Amino acid sequence: MIEGIKSVLVAVTEEGRKEETFALSYGLSLARQTNAHLTLQAAASRFHIPYSMIDDFSRDLISSENRRIAALADRFAGKAKGEADFAGVVCTVESPQLHYNDLIDRFLGHARVHDLSILDAESSTIDGDRGLIESALFESGRPVLIVPPEHHSFAGRRIVIAWDGSASAARAVAGAMPFLRAAEAVEIVSVVGEKDLSSSVPGADLAPHLARHGIDVSVTTTALGAKEDAASALQREAVAFRAGLIVTGAYRHSRLRQWLLGGVTQSLLKASRVPLLMSH
Repeated sequence: MIEGIKSVLVAVTEEGRKEETFALSYGLSLARQTNAHLTLQAAASRFHIPYSMIDDFSRDLISSENRRIAALADRFAGKAKGEADFAGVVCTVESPQLHYNDLIDRFLGHARVHDLSILDAESSTIDGDRGLIESALFESGRPVLIVPPEHHSFAGRRIVIAWDGSASAARAVAGAMPFLRAAEAVEIVSVVGEKDLSSSVPGADLAPHLARHGIDVSVTTTALGAKEDAASALQREAVAFRAGLIVTGAYRHSRLRQWLLGGVTQSLLKASRVPLLMSH
C-alpha cells in the first residue's frame, strides 16, 4: 500500500490536434491505488491575436476555433469524470479556456497544493506541453510524474533511482519516498563515463538512508556502452531491472545549456520508455 499520497493533479491541454493522452488513465490508476483525490485540469488553449491586426474573417475563424477547442475540452472533462466515478476515484474536474500564460499560472496554482503532478511526455522542446513540464519542474515545488506513451496504469513495484549525488537527485528521492517505501525492490544506478562524479555523494552512501526507511535497495554502477549517453544507459538498466518507474533529478545544468547542447534531462524527456518521477 502506498502511503503519503493523498492529492494528485493531472493536467491535459486541449489544443484541437487529437493528441492521445495517457496521463489521465495513469493518474486514475495511481489515485485508486493510493486512495487519493484526483484533480483534473483539462484546459482549452485559447488562441489570441489582437483584433487590430486581423480582418473580420480572421476574427470569426479564430473565434470558431476557440469554441471548437473549448467544446473538446469540456467533452474530455465530462468523459474523465465518468471514468473516475466508475473507478471509485473522488475527482474534481475543470475545463477552463485560457491563454497560454494564464493556463500555466492556473496549473501551477493547483500543483503547489497537490502531492504531485502527472503530465504526458512531450518530445518536442518547443511544444506547449513541454512548457507545462518545465514550469512544473522549476516552479511548482512538487515532484512531477511524466508518462510516456502506452503507459496506462501506475506500476511501482520495482523502481530505479538515477543517482549522481546532486541536490536535484536528492529532492527527487525525497519526493519519491512514498513510492520507494511501497516498492518490492529499488536499485540505485550511477552512470560513469560521461561526467565527473568523484566529488559527488556515492550511491553506496544513499543506500543505508533508504534501508533505514525499510526499503529493499541495491546499488549499481554502470559504464556507458558504445554510442550510448547517460540517459540511454539509465534506460538500459531500468529495462534490465524491470522497473516501472525512474526517479531522477532534473536539470543539473541550466535549461539553456541543455537545449543547446543536450543533456540527460532533455534526452529522458524526449525518449524515455519508462515513466519518470522528476524534481529540480
